[in-house]
Amino acid sequence: MSRGRGAGVRTHPADSKYRDHLVGKFVNILMTRGKKSTAQRVCYGAFDVIHGKTGSDPLKVFHSALGNVKPMVEVKSRRVGGASYQVPVEIRPVRQVALAFRWIKKSARARTGKSMQEKLAAELLDAASNTGAAVKKRDETHRMAEANRAFAHYRW
Repeated sequence: MSRGRGAGVRTHPADSKYRDHLVGKFVNILMTRGKKSTAQRVCYGAFDVIHGKTGSDPLKVFHSALGNVKPMVEVKSRRVGGASYQVPVEIRPVRQVALAFRWIKKSARARTGKSMQEKLAAELLDAASNTGAAVKKRDETHRMAEANRAFAHYRW
């Protein structure tokens, strides 16, 4: 393995409407098959639905939803001797955001009926109020880490 510098940190451009880097990154996560304008339409449409339902700033709802979904710890498999242990490890902030985005997107897609804009808006509103499938996934991850706390000394 080379001893050179590691890969640099990539910066994502802010989105054009809200001038927020996290929204720009989220649009990229939503994008499929390179259709960025479609992803933007879905994201901004969801923000409009949130503004219509709550009357509050959709950016604040987005950030609070993201804060509620971000996991603090996760489990990773570690092979010791002949056995595999699920070892709880803390998560870097970049990975926390990536997991939160992935879980919100997956949970919104799994909802039934309606358009993607409405499903995404409903998932963001649920996540902001600490309910919904994405928050459930975070709680499940935390529970798994708590259950395997005894193996924390195998951390590397």
